[in-house]
Amino acid sequence: MLTTCTKGTSARIGSAGPRVPCVPVTPEEFRQNGYALIDWITDYVEGIEAFPVVNPELKPGDVRASLPAHPPSATEPFDAVLRDLDAVILPGITHWQHPSFFAYFPSNASYSSILGELTSAGLGVQGMSWITSPACTEVETLMLDWMQELLGLPQRFRSDSATGGGVIQGSASEATLAAILAARWRATSGQVNHDGDTSTLVAYATTQSHSSIEKGLRIAGIGVERMRIVPVDQHYAMRVDELTRMMAADIGAGLTPFFVCATHGTTSSTAFDPTAEIAAVCHANNAWLHVDAAMSGIAALAPEYRWVNNGLELADSYCTNPHKWMGVNFDCDLFWTADRAALLGALSILPEYLRSQAAESGAVIDYRDWQVPLGRRFRSLKLWFTIRCDGIESIQAMIREHVRLTELLAQWVEADSRFEIVAPHPLNLLCLRLREGNEATDSLIERTNLTGKALFTRTVLNSQSTLRFSIGSRLTTERHVLEAWRLLQSLAQ
Repeated sequence: MLTTCTKGTSARIGSAGPRVPCVPVTPEEFRQNGYALIDWITDYVEGIEAFPVVNPELKPGDVRASLPAHPPSATEPFDAVLRDLDAVILPGITHWQHPSFFAYFPSNASYSSILGELTSAGLGVQGMSWITSPACTEVETLMLDWMQELLGLPQRFRSDSATGGGVIQGSASEATLAAILAARWRATSGQVNHDGDTSTLVAYATTQSHSSIEKGLRIAGIGVERMRIVPVDQHYAMRVDELTRMMAADIGAGLTPFFVCATHGTTSSTAFDPTAEIAAVCHANNAWLHVDAAMSGIAALAPEYRWVNNGLELADSYCTNPHKWMGVNFDCDLFWTADRAALLGALSILPEYLRSQAAESGAVIDYRDWQVPLGRRFRSLKLWFTIRCDGIESIQAMIREHVRLTELLAQWVEADSRFEIVAPHPLNLLCLRLREGNEATDSLIERTNLTGKALFTRTVLNSQSTLRFSIGSRLTTERHVLEAWRLLQSLAQ
């Protein structure tokens, strides 16, 4: 057993007992430190507007240079850690929870979600299989079924369906890779697991698709040489006629179309690919259809935006991220498939030390077989906490308000002749630019970000530099959007 001792020393049990390590933090210290940390987090979130969204003066290496070059030789008081959080870490943070954070897509973290994450860390379970922690598996399965119901997704994705089911992945990038591997397994009838031959397989996406598709194809051994970039229409959505033509050409050349990624809400412009039409082409050519709705899929929590699900009843797999627009802190990607046999065929490995009677009976799910890594955390707790403690109505209200603010912003932009909107804005992303041209738009983005008062990201649409105004922070109000717009106006002069 361990015994408490003075920090930096060790202790003996009895006068002649073996030397044992000192307990670094006692239960009472843990309790006190935990209270202090919860207070610190709460103060940070409630006072976040006192910080610039990003520190424009920070240079590469500044954070590391502010910390000791070598590890401490003895334990330090928790107060010292908190002081360094204030003095070193916070000045080096990009404040993703800031209400004037309009870059990328949101990455919200509600208090309920933070408590769920803390509970997961405290339990410290390893949920690689049912037997290693039954609750970890069964709560996750339930949460995927809860979310299927709350989002209005097809019944074929439920865990109690004949062939489907869902799992929490770390990110949409991991979900994309899992879909590619399942598609690869199905296209080769599992032979790829034995001979590794992927030389005839071809995948399809657009310039607006997420970069994780290219990365996933590299990891899966397909490579970018057999990744076809399908042209998009004037709204940046995939052209089905071009997909049909490209697939026919590849089949004629002796190749095998095996994977297509449709996107519901692209990163650059929130474009929606015509999934139902794409599915018809995929089914005719035995290609796997994966739908990536990383941010926009969460909009379906509000029934009036359920159109974001159009075509999903025809998809082989689908993912969306509560860690973007739902208030569940990173990492929490929901991945469903209608063909779990292909997913398990691609990812299942069963050494003797992982065997269990429960799994072999078919009565339980071993989620290690639904993902690339073996180990997994109790991630479903933060989703469970959020749904129960925050309630879906509050999340629906946030989504509706962000869409309203985006429409209001669009009206302001349209009233200023110096600016133009360059893409449809069905949800919470507005893409705009200066009519003066690319150089002026790029300069505006750079100068605005250097103020630290707001943060935007740049993209390119139809060869035009574009400012992405993404409204998704749970703390953002109309005041923050208006202030950011007035900042852009003032710097554009």
